[in-house]
Amino acid sequence: MLNQTPLWKLLVLIFIVGICALYATPNLYGEDYAVQISAGRNATVDDTLLSKVTETLTTESIETKSIVLDNEQILVRLTNSDSQLLARETLERALGDNYYVAMNLAPDTPDWLAALGGEPMKLGLDLRGGVHFLMEVDMNSAINKSFEDMVSDFKSALREEGIRYRTVRQVEGGVEIFFRDQDTLDKAEFFLRNRNRDLVFTEKNDLRIVVNMSEQKLAETRDYAVKQNITIIRNRVNQLGVAEPSVQKQGVDRIAVQLPGIQDTARAKEILNATATLEFRSVDLDHDVRDAVAGRVPAGSELVLNQDGQPQLLKKKIILTGNHIIDANSSADEYGIPQVNISLDSKGGSKMSQFTKDSIGKPMATVFIEYKTTGERDANEKLIFEAKREVISIATIQARLGSSFRITGLDSPQEAHNLALLLRAGALIAPIQIVEERTVGPSLGKENIELGKQAIIWGFVAVLIFMLVYYKAFGLVADLALTLNLVMIVGIMSMIPGATLSLPGMAGIVLTVGMAVDANVLIFERIREELREGRSPQQAIHHGYDSAFSTILDANITTFIAGLILFAVGTGPIKGFSITLMIGIATSMFTAIFITRAVVNAWCGGKPLKTLSI
Repeated sequence: MLNQTPLWKLLVLIFIVGICALYATPNLYGEDYAVQISAGRNATVDDTLLSKVTETLTTESIETKSIVLDNEQILVRLTNSDSQLLARETLERALGDNYYVAMNLAPDTPDWLAALGGEPMKLGLDLRGGVHFLMEVDMNSAINKSFEDMVSDFKSALREEGIRYRTVRQVEGGVEIFFRDQDTLDKAEFFLRNRNRDLVFTEKNDLRIVVNMSEQKLAETRDYAVKQNITIIRNRVNQLGVAEPSVQKQGVDRIAVQLPGIQDTARAKEILNATATLEFRSVDLDHDVRDAVAGRVPAGSELVLNQDGQPQLLKKKIILTGNHIIDANSSADEYGIPQVNISLDSKGGSKMSQFTKDSIGKPMATVFIEYKTTGERDANEKLIFEAKREVISIATIQARLGSSFRITGLDSPQEAHNLALLLRAGALIAPIQIVEERTVGPSLGKENIELGKQAIIWGFVAVLIFMLVYYKAFGLVADLALTLNLVMIVGIMSMIPGATLSLPGMAGIVLTVGMAVDANVLIFERIREELREGRSPQQAIHHGYDSAFSTILDANITTFIAGLILFAVGTGPIKGFSITLMIGIATSMFTAIFITRAVVNAWCGGKPLKTLSI
């Protein structure tokens, strides 16, 4: 019998539409004004802090909707913006500088829906308001650090191979290696060239080899510095509680950071400007620290203060930098003493093994370095940074270490926990600095949302009326498909983790509303043609859907390809537009071809019809 939809297909269609409708539902609940509390470097978030926060807000008579500890952060939901501002100021005074107190907006999704993974659509900066930062990476520091690593690698490699050298030192733009005779130089050059094919070796007349980076190696070093910094910035942004931050490379040495919904731009700048890295260094036991404090600092060493302000004499030579750390976790050893378990990558493990094989029983220091800009620029117009070093741990090397080892000698479980967090967060390859800042106010974002909604609603209503007037009862079917199409777009946008709705994205939805009925127009016009040629209503419906399918498919595939290209080569707003366009094309095909046919079959299928309301 013509025009019958199998039960299994009908159930599949209902299931797909139902899932999309379910995940579109969180967008109906809106958001709460909220304050989020996260730990700084010398603090931790636990039940004790939760009790203190609750007590502080109760004492100040600040009304809250809920206070929850989750994922090492405390989220306080409040009733209005005034309460939010008052809560932020109160908690900052009560908790001090060791905690980050940031204002944001938290989705008011019911618990049962959140348990199913339901979340509202992520809104872009132009819709939600927020802040945009453009950050510059200090490439000179990144390249100098690579040369420092090169010096250490060359020394270790030549020693292992049994090749004697006079000295290895870093110079402007490269590394110099001096030898005592020509035969040793030739042997070393052959050995190092084979190990480092991306470096340029130049032999000089004074038994010296100058090593420089190739253009490809320089480009890779710069690219790695930016990518590593992007990863660390994303970890820091998590402290701000931003629903969908955007951290992207821009140009050769810059990073664009967008924080939609963030209301506390000063706190955002404070966290992002905390440019820091880590080093493992050996303690100088050959000289008296008191002599160094008196001004007689030995060559090859330097004084570094610890967290208590006490001076420590460390060797300048860096054993390892924090960018080799893969993971770090705090725990207790077999005697219940706090410790931090560290995992390194293969290169870091090799470096640590080489150093510690001759250093058993000696102390090793973990140094925290924070970079701050002086506000000045060099001859190349690059920002100048100065470093502040602080010893955060000194541990004794008990055995030869490799890719996995532990740091002991810590005073408390909290100190171990904080050190693990710091190590796990990663280390910046090079200092960064905010060079541009733009803020979009929440009121402007709301105005953009309202204007976008009006455009979608008016376009939607106009198409509904046209289809109803022109195609009568079949127009009503098309209107149902158009409504479900919008629901599915919202549901899919809410389900995709990386999808963000921007103002151009709303333009894509408006365009999709108009395009969504194209397939229905093709089908309905084909049905009309079949009726004019004398086919029965049931045959006209059957042939109309079958004949129009290939035309609909071809037209939508070409548009989808165009959207895919926009997504691949575009940035920011262009990507937002292309995402909604591609999702809209897919859902409009689904609703026009499958949903409307199922509805028409349920309405007309298998019935003796003389005419069609089309």
